Amino acid sequence: MKLFKISLILFSLFFFSCSLRQKVDIIVHHSIVYTVDSSFKVAEAFAIKDGKFVAVGTNDDILKYYSATKTIDALGKAVFPGLIDAHCHFYAYGKMKTEADLVGCLSFKEMVDRLVAFSKINKVKWIMGRGWDQNRWPGKEFPVKDTLDLLFPNTPVYLSRVDGHAALVNQKALDLTAISVETKVEGGNIIIKNGKLTGILVDNAADKAKKVIPAPTKEEMKQYLLKAQEDCFKVGLTTVDDAGLDKNIIDLIDEMQKQGELKMRVYAMASSTDENLDYYLKHGPYKTERLNVRSFKFYADGALGSRGACLLKPYSDRPNEQGFLLSKPEYFREMAKRIGNSSFQMNTHCIGDSANRFILNVYASVLGKDNNRRWRIEHAQVVNQEDIVKFGLYHILPSVQPTHATSDMYWAKERLGEERLKGGYAYKQLMEQNNVLPTGSDFPVESINPLYGFYAAVARQDSIGFPKGGFQPENALTREEALKGMTIWAAYANFEEKEKGSIEPGKLADYVILDKDIMKIPLSEVRKVKVVSGSAF
Repeated sequence: MKLFKISLILFSLFFFSCSLRQKVDIIVHHSIVYTVDSSFKVAEAFAIKDGKFVAVGTNDDILKYYSATKTIDALGKAVFPGLIDAHCHFYAYGKMKTEADLVGCLSFKEMVDRLVAFSKINKVKWIMGRGWDQNRWPGKEFPVKDTLDLLFPNTPVYLSRVDGHAALVNQKALDLTAISVETKVEGGNIIIKNGKLTGILVDNAADKAKKVIPAPTKEEMKQYLLKAQEDCFKVGLTTVDDAGLDKNIIDLIDEMQKQGELKMRVYAMASSTDENLDYYLKHGPYKTERLNVRSFKFYADGALGSRGACLLKPYSDRPNEQGFLLSKPEYFREMAKRIGNSSFQMNTHCIGDSANRFILNVYASVLGKDNNRRWRIEHAQVVNQEDIVKFGLYHILPSVQPTHATSDMYWAKERLGEERLKGGYAYKQLMEQNNVLPTGSDFPVESINPLYGFYAAVARQDSIGFPKGGFQPENALTREEALKGMTIWAAYANFEEKEKGSIEPGKLADYVILDKDIMKIPLSEVRKVKVVSGSAF
């Protein structure tokens, strides 16, 4: 009887203590939690309820004061805030998954072989492909359309270069586009050789051809988004900044998110079309828990790889070429004033030092020195040393992609020369202007894996560890800075630092568990790290 009473008392105490524990949905414990809060605190466990973090602390405290429907023992693995890609093309990536994959082709012949194989399996009205890069081929010269004309005389072909700023098309596509040797395109280039069209179209000329390609159906667009989401979740991305979307795609994303089909959080930069500008400037920003529309994406110039980047002085390897702005200077000034009178953010693609200088000055004339508008220069790839301080003076955010440096380093010196290259890919210098540097990948231009960007930012090396000591290592980031770039700093660039980007009570419960700790393992192992699980799984 006495033993029974003691057992009853112990059971009552246990039940009472359990009833005092706050009920939550998920507990993750026995982990190394990089909170990325203001003090960069490292914790052991956290609790989640209704999709938000409610407590972060030690294993003992979380397990003592909380009980959960689902408990995850992380087995000592590292946990990070959900990763954010501050500049990518989410929708375009999904669409590209249905096209011929030309990434990594080491010759024009290899590209043609892939196209032939693709055309045998896929019976399509247009043969589409993306990812070729002539800088990887012998001779490094642009290809010509002759072979495509022989192989596909009756099927239009549109093959986008890896950067998306140039395309190779065949004669059938040119006929449908009504492009001839007499055609002139402002802000673009139609490459002609020996008086004949080569099939190479640069920037606005490529866009002209793209306009005649049949639009996808709504169901096809849904599949693009779902394919992109699947791959993003696999590599730990929980938020993507899609750099340039039309309103119909933004509306579809919103619809799919509300129906529960699309769980990816999207910071949507609306393309700077007249339709988008008129609609959103009239109605104002649009915000849900998963979608944020409060910025416009502009293009000042093209890409360095296709010599469309606008430079202050001619290309070192082409003294007669200097690149060009894609629109007249007055257009950018007018748009900056128009957006300056709203609560929207202006985000402008700038590659060359001339484009960066021009847009920085346009921004400065509208923003002034004391502002919290967080207008962004997307890429900020080649910046004259005299202009770098303007990012700090006018609180302009450089939004960079670290893998661009390690992809371009093999040929960038040829384009720019040694002295001018010093202002290229200067991530450390750019970060120091505002102590903020949002980072992304620009996928599908580069790999979708954010850890490749982390590695490139810190090591300044590519996948084979080249070059020894790193490319312009003075502009390498620390591991802490690289992590912040794809978490809290990316959230800040989106005006979302109070709701995501770190593991803190009250914030959205986006997290990712990795199989190795990228903050401690040798840098050479970072690219091999895999996602174990996360909030999106």
